[in-house]
Amino acid sequence: MTAEVQPFISTIASTLDGKGRVCIPAPFRDILTAQNTAGVYLCPSFSEPALEGFGDAVLQRFHGSQAEKDPFFSPDFDDMAFAVLSMTQLLPRDENGRVRLPEEFIAHAGLKDRVTFIGMGQKFQIWEPERFAAMRAERLKRALAVRDAHKAIGGGE
Repeated sequence: MTAEVQPFISTIASTLDGKGRVCIPAPFRDILTAQNTAGVYLCPSFSEPALEGFGDAVLQRFHGSQAEKDPFFSPDFDDMAFAVLSMTQLLPRDENGRVRLPEEFIAHAGLKDRVTFIGMGQKFQIWEPERFAAMRAERLKRALAVRDAHKAIGGGE
């Protein structure tokens, strides 16, 4: 029996300093620490201009799902391992909870001096605030469409 993993929640504004450092929000650091994650795992999103952050629980679950596939003859293995594992870095946190983002991560997400952390349960994302505002509106629109479709088929009141 495994312990429940606390979800990453909330939207938190932060800053990116001139040295490319960002402070992981304290609630997120607490979750990472509870997962025995030495720092934070970060990778560029392969589907959005954002960074994906997660702890050891997600990494181990992903690794376990990949272990079921043949590492030499499964195209799915190569595609998924490349998209996640080859792009992920374990970044150490300093005593203040800051991590130094690689330049290619900063460029991928278009980060400048301000950033927005988005809690998404098993993971979190780091966005440039203006890009986040546009994405937020689109995701809310899609969520409402799902809700409306669910209601239309008798799934809700």
